[in-house]
Amino acid sequence: MLLAGDIGGTKTNLAVYAAESGLSAPLAESTFPSRRYESLEALIEDFREHTHLPFQTAVFGVAGPVVDGKATVTNLPWRMEEKGLQASLGVKSVKLLNDLESIANAVSNLEARDVHTLRAGKPVERAPIGIVAPGTGLGEAFLTWERKRYKAHASEGGHVSFAPVNEEQTELLRFLRGKIGHVSYERVCSGLGIPNLYAFFKETGRCAEPEWLTAALAATTDPTPVIVETAQSRPDCAICRRTLEMFVSILGGEAGNMALKVLATGGIYLGGGIPPRILPALESDGFLAAFTEKGRFASLLQDVPVHVILNPKAALLGAASYGLARL
Repeated sequence: MLLAGDIGGTKTNLAVYAAESGLSAPLAESTFPSRRYESLEALIEDFREHTHLPFQTAVFGVAGPVVDGKATVTNLPWRMEEKGLQASLGVKSVKLLNDLESIANAVSNLEARDVHTLRAGKPVERAPIGIVAPGTGLGEAFLTWERKRYKAHASEGGHVSFAPVNEEQTELLRFLRGKIGHVSYERVCSGLGIPNLYAFFKETGRCAEPEWLTAALAATTDPTPVIVETAQSRPDCAICRRTLEMFVSILGGEAGNMALKVLATGGIYLGGGIPPRILPALESDGFLAAFTEKGRFASLLQDVPVHVILNPKAALLGAASYGLARL
């Protein structure tokens, strides 16, 4: 049996799978608040006490870079190492994957209900597939066909330098460079980045902030949900509407960049927590126009399928898929 996990700074999902029952029927599954535990080992011990299920191998998707079998969770003071976990858990093997690598491993196992298609396109069989996932940060990964299955590849592409494509985005870059120095795509295309776009419109005088919105933002520690929800429920609020429009345009441009970088004629998948919450905005002309606007290669991108991953447990599913394929 296999223990699979999706480890994040806020919550950790764990599930036990058996080879004979496959991905569709985990034997046990639980969600834990990550910050209540001093380590992953302590959290797993709690899980074991409640489930009493033996497992021989473990695969964990980690919200942070994995280098040489070692990982640190972003926004969580846990340090993990495959050999150390293997010894402390008393199992045959432990594998750590970047969380986007986990999501990429889930793509081949997604069902129709797990995906919303923005454009069906003309997918090329066994061609590379790209994943761009704006959540709290911006994650990216890709898949290539090797022998009999797709293989996932991790990336830190969300931290590459932001490249504006029009005058307004150029002004945004100047504005943020003056505040934070290096401006990556994550700074403008994630849950952390949305307040930066909002500040650009407010502080440059492009849009006024209504008093009721000032009060709503003052009452929360995370302005991103307020901005996004207001943009969709009150389109008359110019500052929130324009913030979301710029976010969608930047996301479309970066998704198109990913399609070109890995020649993802098999499709692009949008993961992370934000895309499922803004489907109407993604279905507007702005997203696909920005995705395709690549000069001489626009015609190539017109045939690339684009999907949104709706399943919030895709990273857990991907970790399990990776592990079960190797039992």
